[in-house]
Amino acid sequence: QVPPVESGGGLVQPGGSLRLSCDRSAFTLDYHAVAWFRQAPGKEREGISCLTTSDYSRIYADSVRGRFTISRNNNENTVYLQMDDLKPEDTAVYYCAVRGPWYRCRSPLQSSDYDNWGQGTQVTVSS
Repeated sequence: QVPPVESGGGLVQPGGSLRLSCDRSAFTLDYHAVAWFRQAPGKEREGISCLTTSDYSRIYADSVRGRFTISRNNNENTVYLQMDDLKPEDTAVYYCAVRGPWYRCRSPLQSSDYDNWGQGTQVTVSS
């Protein structure tokens, strides 16, 4: 499988924004589930959002709902995670995971449901 590649992480002040990208280059994301997970030091990996590309249905964890938005533009092979009103507790390595084709996001998000992972991108929220 071709792994996705995350980008867009960095250092941001509390209340700021970042947009992460999950890219699979020339390989389609049609009819896939594309999920974002994060893992902070000493904590378990947490599923935070997922997009089912067949119908653009979305899942958000309570911890990010209303602040994060998952999206995909015009059948691109890239899924975005727009993160607004960032908080210090959002500091983590963020991972993109892909499963498909013919797979839908399931709640709650579980890392064991995905076997195609990116390398992660660090997000640090600090003043």
